[in-house]
Amino acid sequence: MNTISYVVGIAGGSASGKSTIIHKLSKVFRDDITVVSHDYYYWAHDDLSMEERAKLNYDHPKSFETKKLIDDIRNLKKGNAVDIPIYDFTVHTRKKETLRIEPKPVILVDGILILEDRELRSLMDLKVFVDADADERLLRRILRDTKERGRSLESVLTQYMATVKPMHEEFVEPSKKHADIIIPRGGENEPAVNMLIEYISTMLTGR
Repeated sequence: MNTISYVVGIAGGSASGKSTIIHKLSKVFRDDITVVSHDYYYWAHDDLSMEERAKLNYDHPKSFETKKLIDDIRNLKKGNAVDIPIYDFTVHTRKKETLRIEPKPVILVDGILILEDRELRSLMDLKVFVDADADERLLRRILRDTKERGRSLESVLTQYMATVKPMHEEFVEPSKKHADIIIPRGGENEPAVNMLIEYISTMLTGR
């Protein structure tokens, strides 16, 4: 197969609007795009109880098996399919099965910490940081975690204050300096998203 050479990183804080932008890009590029999320690569915690898993720090760089993500992206760029982990957020560990990802002309990599790792970001042709107000991100996170992940409001707020906020300030926010493009106001910033779409289209046409 032909070498896949265009990798776009979509970074930003928790609930900043990354998924909204990825959804919009996927609608435009359709079969030409594949998405690999850093969140898939949380370490498995089968040796811990549910109570112990809930107390872990999921916003630190060491929470992810980033080396495997790097290897998988390299394989996709070479035109090889990869089998990636599937993480179940309702029980805080990986599922037994994996997900087969086929190489496509555009590889989207998203996650809160993908710009923090030098080796990972070196694989990206374009690095995007999605910026959003902290209060807005917290509200989105509450809605997402209570509705989609079965979490209580108390647990969401406790986790936010204990790990999400301090890890954002220590690792996520500083990684913004590595971005080529910063999109303020999250995924609802239509002009910025449209410019991103045009840029990716131009790059694909040129190659």
